[in-house]
Amino acid sequence: MKSDIEIANSVELQKISQIAKKLNLSEDDIEMYGKYKAKIKINPNPKSDNLVLVTAINPTPLGEGKTTTSIGLADGMSKLGKSVCLALREPSLGPVFGIKGGATGGGMAQVAPMEDINLHFTGDIHAITAANNLISCILDNHLQQGNELNIDVDKIVWKRCMDMNDRALRYITVGQGGPTNGVERHDGFNISTASETMAILCLSEDMADLKRRLSNIIVAYDKNDNPITCGMLGCVDACAILLKDALKPNLVQTLEGTPAVIHGGPFANIAHGCNSIIATKTALTLADYVITEAGFGADLGAEKFLDIKCRLSGLRPKCVVLVATVRALKYNGGVSKEDVTKPNMEALKKGSVNLLGHIDNLKNEFGVNVVVAINKFITDTDEEVEYIRQVCDEYGAKVALCECWAKGGDGSIELAQTVLKAMENPSSLHFTYELNSSIEEKIKAVACKIYGAKDVEFTPKAQESIARINKIGKSALPICIAKTQYSFSDDATKLGRPKDFVLTVKDVEIRGGAEFIVPICGNILLMPGLSKKPAALGMTIDEKTLEIRGLF
Repeated sequence: MKSDIEIANSVELQKISQIAKKLNLSEDDIEMYGKYKAKIKINPNPKSDNLVLVTAINPTPLGEGKTTTSIGLADGMSKLGKSVCLALREPSLGPVFGIKGGATGGGMAQVAPMEDINLHFTGDIHAITAANNLISCILDNHLQQGNELNIDVDKIVWKRCMDMNDRALRYITVGQGGPTNGVERHDGFNISTASETMAILCLSEDMADLKRRLSNIIVAYDKNDNPITCGMLGCVDACAILLKDALKPNLVQTLEGTPAVIHGGPFANIAHGCNSIIATKTALTLADYVITEAGFGADLGAEKFLDIKCRLSGLRPKCVVLVATVRALKYNGGVSKEDVTKPNMEALKKGSVNLLGHIDNLKNEFGVNVVVAINKFITDTDEEVEYIRQVCDEYGAKVALCECWAKGGDGSIELAQTVLKAMENPSSLHFTYELNSSIEEKIKAVACKIYGAKDVEFTPKAQESIARINKIGKSALPICIAKTQYSFSDDATKLGRPKDFVLTVKDVEIRGGAEFIVPICGNILLMPGLSKKPAALGMTIDEKTLEIRGLF
């Protein structure tokens, strides 16, 4: 069986100028990065509202093919004669060299050139990292040069970032070695995809909005507990200069030549998990149908897409595709990840409550049309697949089999037809909370309505942080909860559909530029670490041909 990278390399791609023509873009509308990648210069002005959001049940550590299904669905719609464009996130190098892998799909349902997209792509994440760390440089230099803003070094909340999993950088000390090396203080790194700079890029409407948001970043507090912003440091335009090209969405293609706009890459467990507003609106400007995705399970990515991105942008999906796999449901039924490929009807039945929980949230809490996509793996038995169909039918949810990994767009025709039919039904998006509710009330709304908690417990540190946010007048912002992706709860071991648990909020952080509040729950970390045997250890590159192996 060929690996994903071998499949991708066996396909002759179309030149990116040909892909642009499918969207009625001329060569003057794009800035080419070689033969197969380009930046789009067009200003978003959506002509269509046919937006489809792809989300999923709670995943296993192996990944369950949400991006693959998104790509397959777009290819399937294209085969049905629809003008369609994907709007996806950019992969982070952290997962690529860690456990999960990249984010370009798999099998016959991939976006390409997959090596470029999964590695440096067009340099967007590097630009985000540079802008983020420029703020850190300016901040530390301000301290060194006299600290005119009277910053309290113990109340600096801004962190550096890098696009790698590096646990050794979570808690560090900078400025060591005497006065010539800066002011000694505690610091740390987040992964770039969890940085506020990434969130700002993805939530900005244009350059003016980007600069406004950069200016409003809270980097620290002074000795009177007043917020110190990036605007007060005077480096907003310098950061915007670093981000001017990164603000433009990227155009690539699927293996079948369907256009794909890929831009921005925040994680959904520790950030808001959606591609950029600019990219989604650009896709809706260029095509009649747009397929986008939100990271991890629907309790994380879809909730944040609907409660944050949709609220801010005015976007409304006409249908939400909920990706489910036999093996993920068996994992939620208590089977180890090593045994999920073995037939086990008892575990499948037990774990199906996870699927039903997500269907219930999307249909009844958010009020959106839902189609369950069964992403079929070759180890799935007919009995297992039929059971999921039966459960969905009994629960009143539309369901379709998706075999895009093996068959590409041809394996997604049933899903495409089901989604197109579902989009004809009216829907009315309901938000989980009102913005003018208290921070505690908003957190409890998501915890109780979406996660299934009976209550929320706030640590003294979280209570202190909430009081500070209230004091500076930033409480009327949406919330972006950071928690594990493997469970509805904040405990990764509570699989299936846990109920009546208490969600523990350890701390609450303010993102003044991104304009949301981040409650941090459970053991979630904003800088991931590597496993004992990360994927990087199995990668090779040929000295002569430069062929990469082991990337997937």
